[in-house]
Amino acid sequence: MLVLSRQRDESIMIGDDVEITIVDVRGDKVRLGITAPRSIPVHRREIYDAIQREKNQAKEEAQEQPEAKAQKQSETEPQKQPEAKAQKQPETETQKQPEAKAQKQPEAKAQKQPEAKAKKQHDGK
Repeated sequence: MLVLSRQRDESIMIGDDVEITIVDVRGDKVRLGITAPRSIPVHRREIYDAIQREKNQAKEEAQEQPEAKAQKQSETEPQKQPEAKAQKQPETETQKQPEAKAQKQPEAKAQKQPEAKAKKQHDGK
């Protein structure tokens, strides 16, 4: 720790941006004036400690929340069986019918085309 002696209206510079000035001395109390950019927070030590405690509590709560949510979900949701996902459910008749129609349509067109060609050839002879 650096200890400096200063009298009233004398200053101390911290870096290029922070200036601490002794404004008044009354008995055992010293009043300081601090000039610093707005980007540098300046607090009394007891206020700084309170801010740090709040930050730490917020961090701890944030870490606990995902764990608590996961725990609540596992308690409220029924457990899923991995085997059920792997098994394919059988198709119903209504699900099979569109596939069957789609497969039969190209066959029907293919059958009509040779018949039309054969008919033209037969008519032409």
